[in-house]
Amino acid sequence: MTTESSKGLVLLVEDERPIADLQRMYLRRDGFGVHICADGRSGLSAARTLHPVAIVLDIRLPELDGLEVCKALRADGNRTPILFVTARDDEADRILGLEMGADDYLTKPFSPRELVARVKAVLRRGADAWPPPILTNGLVSTDVAGRGVRVGEAGVELTATEFDLLAHLLRRPGQVFSREQLLAQVWGHAGPGSRTVDVHVAQLRSKLGDACPIRTFRGVGYGVDRP
Repeated sequence: MTTESSKGLVLLVEDERPIADLQRMYLRRDGFGVHICADGRSGLSAARTLHPVAIVLDIRLPELDGLEVCKALRADGNRTPILFVTARDDEADRILGLEMGADDYLTKPFSPRELVARVKAVLRRGADAWPPPILTNGLVSTDVAGRGVRVGEAGVELTATEFDLLAHLLRRPGQVFSREQLLAQVWGHAGPGSRTVDVHVAQLRSKLGDACPIRTFRGVGYGVDRP
């Protein structure tokens, strides 16, 4: 079932119908349209055909689990923000999901109000346009308006959150951020989750290779040197 809204469509992939209905109610109150799928296979199909603005994806799903859905979408080049929903003791799944390209995660049980806030945060990060239009550091250049990244002449595919984290650091060369500051300023929420930041930095380093300008400042956090 799909409900329409001017704020865009959120895809909920959740096999527990009472939970999905509650999430839908709160998202609709905030002006989002909602489409619900009860298994991973139909969720993957809906993500490919409905073009939602964000996907809320449970990890433990019938047919196809959430990790496989995320992996398939990122392999397609789909950069729609994905929020994973996990059980409290599924830390390994959370980390794996972030490494596959998820943008954030929520741990059950959680408030539906927090879900709405997280959805709005990932959309706000994706919509922000910051001057200058091109950020450069060494071989890495970032087109803020086009949300593209190049290393030399080669294009590099980043997820929405990887791009936002890289751009945030490139805008402020010479400044060192703690993991908690980055979580608040890039992800839009405070609290525990430093591992989330570490995973995304590791992914950026893997994709950008030796050209990656992000430095680890031991005991403090991350930053980039001035060009």
